[in-house]
Amino acid sequence: MPAPPITSDMLTQDVIATQQQLLDVFDSPRSVSLQKESVAITDLERAFIEASAFYLLSTASAAGVCDVSPRGDPAGSVVVVDDRTLLLPDRAGNNRIDSLQNIVANPQVGLLFLVPGCDETLRVNGTATLTTNPAVLSALAMQDKPPRLAIVVRTEEVFMHCARAFRRSRLWDRTTWPEPGTVPQMPAILKQKLAMPEPVEAIAADREERYRTTLY
Repeated sequence: MPAPPITSDMLTQDVIATQQQLLDVFDSPRSVSLQKESVAITDLERAFIEASAFYLLSTASAAGVCDVSPRGDPAGSVVVVDDRTLLLPDRAGNNRIDSLQNIVANPQVGLLFLVPGCDETLRVNGTATLTTNPAVLSALAMQDKPPRLAIVVRTEEVFMHCARAFRRSRLWDRTTWPEPGTVPQMPAILKQKLAMPEPVEAIAADREERYRTTLY
C-alpha cells in the first residue's frame, strides 16, 4: 500500500528539541569521520580545490539568518594562498550582495567544493574578510575585468565529504537527468511570481543578453 500523505499536523509531532534527543537517534560516528578533519589544507585537498569550477558559499547574518550562494568560474579561480588561506573572486552578479553583507556582520562561512564526475566533495569552514586591494583584484581578473572585491577565507575545518548524497541522487548520471523543457526555468518562474506582462521568450532573451554582456 502507498504511504499515507504527509500533513502539516505530522510535522509538529515527535519534534527533536534537545541535544540528547538528537544523539539518541544516531550511532556514534566512525573514528575516521572525526579524524579526517583538519585546520589546514593538505596538498591533495589543495589539488581538489584547484580542480573545482563550482562551489557553494554559505553565510549567516548577525541574527543567524542563513544564505547559500552558488559560485562558478574556470577551475583554478579559487586561489590557495597557503594551507590556511583561500582567496575567492566575487564576480559580477545581481548586486543583492547577500553573502557579502552577511560576512561583514558575521565572518563565519562554509564552503562546499564540487568537481564534475566526482562523488566526493570538499568541505571548508572558517572565517572570512573582504578586500578591495588593487593588486589582489588585478591578479583575479577574468577577461581583463577584475572583480570589485575578493573574499579571504581563513580555514578552521577542512575535510572530504563522503559520496552518499551523489550516489543516491545519481547527479552525474545523464540517464537520470530530466528531459529538456520539463523543469520550470527562471524566466517562467519570474513571469508567474512577478506577474510580468512580457512573454516568457522575451524574458529569457533579455536574461541571455545580460549574461552575454555582464558575465564578468
